[in-house]
Amino acid sequence: MSDYPDFAPQHYQIKRELGVNRAGGRVTYLATDTRTQQPVVIKQFQFARLGVSWADYDAYEREIQLLKELNHPGIPRYLHSFQTETGFCMVQEYKPATSLADSRSFNPEQIRQIAIAALEVLVYLQNRIPPIIHRDIKPENILVDEAGNLFLVDFGFARVGDGEVGVSSVVKGTLGFMPPEQLFNRQLTEASDLYGLGMTLICLLTRTPSDRIGDLVDISYRVSFRHLIPNFNIQWVNWLEKMVEPRLKDRYPNAIAALEAVPTSPLRPPEAQFSQSTLIFVARRAGEQLTQTLSITNPIPETTLEGTWQLEPHPHDPEAERYQWIVVTPQTFSGNQTEFQIIVDTRRLMAGKTYHRQLVLQANTLAKSYPLHLQVQTAPILVKSQLLPYGLLTLACLFFVGISWLGGWMVLVVRAITESSDGSGFSAMLGAAIGLEGAAWLMRSSEWRIGAVASTLAAIFTGALATLRILTEVISSTGSSVIAEALVGTVEGAIAGIVLGTVVEKMIVVGTQKGLAIVISLLTTLLGISLGLSLILGTTSQLNFMLLTFSSLSLVTLIIQRSLSRSHVIHTHRKAERYLIKP
Repeated sequence: MSDYPDFAPQHYQIKRELGVNRAGGRVTYLATDTRTQQPVVIKQFQFARLGVSWADYDAYEREIQLLKELNHPGIPRYLHSFQTETGFCMVQEYKPATSLADSRSFNPEQIRQIAIAALEVLVYLQNRIPPIIHRDIKPENILVDEAGNLFLVDFGFARVGDGEVGVSSVVKGTLGFMPPEQLFNRQLTEASDLYGLGMTLICLLTRTPSDRIGDLVDISYRVSFRHLIPNFNIQWVNWLEKMVEPRLKDRYPNAIAALEAVPTSPLRPPEAQFSQSTLIFVARRAGEQLTQTLSITNPIPETTLEGTWQLEPHPHDPEAERYQWIVVTPQTFSGNQTEFQIIVDTRRLMAGKTYHRQLVLQANTLAKSYPLHLQVQTAPILVKSQLLPYGLLTLACLFFVGISWLGGWMVLVVRAITESSDGSGFSAMLGAAIGLEGAAWLMRSSEWRIGAVASTLAAIFTGALATLRILTEVISSTGSSVIAEALVGTVEGAIAGIVLGTVVEKMIVVGTQKGLAIVISLLTTLLGISLGLSLILGTTSQLNFMLLTFSSLSLVTLIIQRSLSRSHVIHTHRKAERYLIKP
């Protein structure tokens, strides 16, 4: 047998109990209208059990009349009322929605819509003549359905103008949601309901249960909640603080003013997550245009990241209208996953310098601005890459001095053994030419093409000298002497060719031009061989003296010319730097 009251004579069948207020003598049921089969809500007011006489019933007739007149989609409609033995019942429209006090999760945009919808209901109530003050705005009395529609319920504590309305108003309000003026039974205004709505929204934002909302109120009745929502939009925080100001005059005066002041920006602002916080650009050649990609992501749902890039002013940079050497594309954007091209033009930057600049993203986030550090390393002056490797050339020259001295000494030994008196050395030269060409062939097979060219040129020059000896001097060497000298020359030429090719390839690696590397290496080789032969022959050989003089003078001239050319390039560049952008 059911414990529910029997409302069959009134054509209602109770399904279940929705809520109860024992102290106020009120029980709320979900029932079905047996005539229409529509669900309804029945509020049973048992005021007779509280010692209230039936003569006082007329005082509560105004509430019924009030609810009859209310017509707003956010307020369940009044349908019917009837008397019972212990009081009377009021029947209202049923809304399939749950209260904000239930364990539900709302995203920032949904909470924003709840605030706007609740204020629209309050605007409707406050625009009536006389205005209606609900006096019990709290999460339990605000319902939201699955579609996001909001409904304000329980007008039992409401006041119309200066008159009392609620038939069940034993305690007129709920602690924690009543403004101070209501707590101390002072004059209420249209701003009084804003306090309860503000506290309700704070409950949603901070996930504070209704019965713990007092933990956020200090001894001066000021609500402290900023620390619980550190990442929320400061405009919304300020708006909520004004809604729950303890002093009535510091609050918004009414729901219209509060609705007009609702921030247009989202409750939870977007965030900007950078793929990199620093970008490093390194130029390999003068005037190079450098490009890097940067990604920015917004992880906050229901928000859109918007922003504009700006280059932080630097005392050495020209005005952006005149020249801008750092460009971001796109400069202005709107989106939650955006890639940017940061382009750096080094044409007007000083060579061999490091520049530090900072881009700033101005965005619709809590942080407002985000710095992006740029480091730009420009290419050195072009002439610096063509400095001669003097250490390498000196070692090569000493090597050729040694090998030519050793080769010359071995030729003298051969002549002493074979008792040959020929001093032309044509056979050793021919052997050296053959050895040099052999070294060139070996280097070509190993992909040392430039070194092979240098060795081939040396072979041609040596072969030409041998031919000149044959044509201009009388040859009296014996067969055995010629063969021995040729073998010595071949070995010496092969070794010299390999070393010559190695020097050329090394010079190219360090940045020397190919032609210059070949010429310098050949002259160094010629100088070293001439010096080595001079240690044995002295200055008696006119050909050797000529080669020594030619190689040394050519090397000195070339080195001086390169030095003067380098100095001129550097001077010209430094002079032009007066018009360039400084680091």
